[in-house]
Amino acid sequence: MDYGISEPGPRGRGGAYGVPAAERTAIPGPRAQDVLPASAAAAVKIVIVGGFGVGKTTMVHAVSEIRPLTTEETMTQASEDVDSVTGVERKTETTVAMDFGRISINDRLVLYLFGTPGQERFWFLWNGLFDGALGAVVLVDTRRLEVSFDIIGRLEERGMPFVVAVNAFPDAPTHELAELRDALDLPEWVPVVGCDARSRASSRDVLLELTRYLHAMTLADSEAR
Repeated sequence: MDYGISEPGPRGRGGAYGVPAAERTAIPGPRAQDVLPASAAAAVKIVIVGGFGVGKTTMVHAVSEIRPLTTEETMTQASEDVDSVTGVERKTETTVAMDFGRISINDRLVLYLFGTPGQERFWFLWNGLFDGALGAVVLVDTRRLEVSFDIIGRLEERGMPFVVAVNAFPDAPTHELAELRDALDLPEWVPVVGCDARSRASSRDVLLELTRYLHAMTLADSEAR
């Protein structure tokens, strides 16, 4: 497909939009490796959530097989009184809408990953991002556990199954996972795992843990009927 401007424009020597053909800029299409395979027949959706600066964009980038779609914008002084950067003082960009990635499970099934913005002022976007999702990954930073409380509460209110992944920041204090479960007031059946969001293998393992959890829930529901 030609993504350049090829439709006829107003009459005149400039052609379409008055711009000579040789000077028109083609709109780049997707890379060959990013095109959805023609054999894909079904898709599932998982959402990655967490507070500001916990590594959601990093995880999507690490595990996605395609070049991720991101909506990161440079942070300005206007946000200083709104977004706390305590613990992430070196952060210069932030997601303002979503991150999007994709993983092919097999030739016919693909997994879509949606990363949410962390700041509460953008949480109104959650309704659309969570539509049709099977479950969620909650990324947490042990330096700032408090930013995860409201997020976990919102997932529980929605009845959205989730696992908690503790992102390993170099300067973050380490705790036993059982201690973190208590600190986050999580039921014993909600999986809590450690991870490095920069690592493809580690991020993949988190998604596999969520998949196993969702499968176990499905079996339990079937047996209860």
